[in-house]
Amino acid sequence: MKILMGTKNPGKIEGARRAFEKYFDNIEIEGISVESEVGNQPVNEEILQGAKNRVKNLKKYAIKNNIQVDFYVSSEAGITNSLGEWIDINAVIIEDRNGFQSFGTSQGFPIPDKYIDEIKETELGKVMDRIFKGKELGKGKGGISFLTKDEVTRIDLTRNAFIMALTRFINEDLWK
Repeated sequence: MKILMGTKNPGKIEGARRAFEKYFDNIEIEGISVESEVGNQPVNEEILQGAKNRVKNLKKYAIKNNIQVDFYVSSEAGITNSLGEWIDINAVIIEDRNGFQSFGTSQGFPIPDKYIDEIKETELGKVMDRIFKGKELGKGKGGISFLTKDEVTRIDLTRNAFIMALTRFINEDLWK
């Protein structure tokens, strides 16, 4: 099964791989850098829109390069206060070759209000790198690994978001 993913981030790719392998055999994921067409730090609706835009741009890439795939997938992390408190979530999009699309989100983790303005001006990963004196946390275990004392990683969040999105594909009859 060929999957084209709108990122080269190894943690996001691994999370997607673990989710798809739960339900499908012979998974091959190719990571491609494509634009999200939202800011470096997506906020609220921009999170899902960025994931949708990545899939749209993946499809253009596949057509241009004559690549046949089974699924186009993307993951976009961002901050939202839609529940009244600031949290970080990952939103994912999965679209099959027939245009059937699904989405899912990860668990959200709280962000202290005192960092929100700085995060909006830069991005969460850079702020967490500064706070935890890490280097490119967003490309490895993620800042969530530090916040949970290694109980949850970026890979876990991404995997869970993709499993949520896959519910629509493994239960297709419910949506028809």
